[in-house]
Amino acid sequence: MTRKLMDEMHSVMRRRHYSIRTERSYSMWVKRYVAFHKMKSRADLRNGEKKIEQFLDHLAIELKVSPSTQNQAMNALVFLYKHVLNHTMDKSINAERAPKRINLPVVLTREETARIITLMTGVHQLVVKLLYGSGLRIIECLRLRVHDIDFEMKALVVRNGKGAKDRITTFPATLVEPLKSHLKRVKLIHEKDLNDGYGEVYLPHALARKYPKASKQWQWQYVFPAGRISTEPKTGVQRRHHLDPSPINKAIASAARQAGIDKRVTAHTFRHSFATHLLQRGTDIRTIQSLLGHKDISTTMIYTHVLRQGGEGIVSPLDDLDIS
Repeated sequence: MTRKLMDEMHSVMRRRHYSIRTERSYSMWVKRYVAFHKMKSRADLRNGEKKIEQFLDHLAIELKVSPSTQNQAMNALVFLYKHVLNHTMDKSINAERAPKRINLPVVLTREETARIITLMTGVHQLVVKLLYGSGLRIIECLRLRVHDIDFEMKALVVRNGKGAKDRITTFPATLVEPLKSHLKRVKLIHEKDLNDGYGEVYLPHALARKYPKASKQWQWQYVFPAGRISTEPKTGVQRRHHLDPSPINKAIASAARQAGIDKRVTAHTFRHSFATHLLQRGTDIRTIQSLLGHKDISTTMIYTHVLRQGGEGIVSPLDDLDIS
């Protein structure tokens, strides 16, 4: 049952233009749900609300997952019943909710940021400079196309970001020449791909049908292409995708260790640092919200809490004592 069910689920998600990451995530949760209830046939999927509730209780109480993980599991299962099985969810799902924790983001000082970036080289360093200089999520950075960079206006267009929204953010002036040099090398790779019978890049939604020649045009190519041609898992088409985030995170972790920084530094740390350092410089919180693409101002406000925790906040009473 599971294999056929997964095939149907993949088909529906692709018709709805879900990303490959969401597709893999939802499939994983459906498999765990089926295994949890030891389901053997489609008949076992009946009474979905109660069974989803039991599974979500298991995640929250026994596995103690985070609220976001539990929500992801619920979204996957509701998608299964609503869009794949076409079952109406008539009853409410009253599962035990995973306790919500407020975690302050890890933020680097300017000096720590500079030390890490200095210890990195090549394309990995260029990516990290964009993460910090423009406040990008790593996947937003790696999905940048050539036409998303406006060198004259010093702006980046982030397309189809979190929540399927587009936004414009700042582009560091110090990256103009390094990025232009990088793109010259990328263009040579693209031209070689074209000569070898490749050179086609993935286009979202129906753009490939609407503009059949666009996928091979220079402006649509990824700014950070992968090192080799690969087979696209959804279609089986061979083409050059963008860089994978994993090697970049490994390079960041290595540079942080070399710099002697004990904080848990990831690609997202540079986005947090971008926002916090803008606040320190007096940038308006609404402007930062727009640059980051946050839907709710409360999400951006977390960075004001970061500033209050350290030297920007209350002075410790110990510092008032005349002792050594």
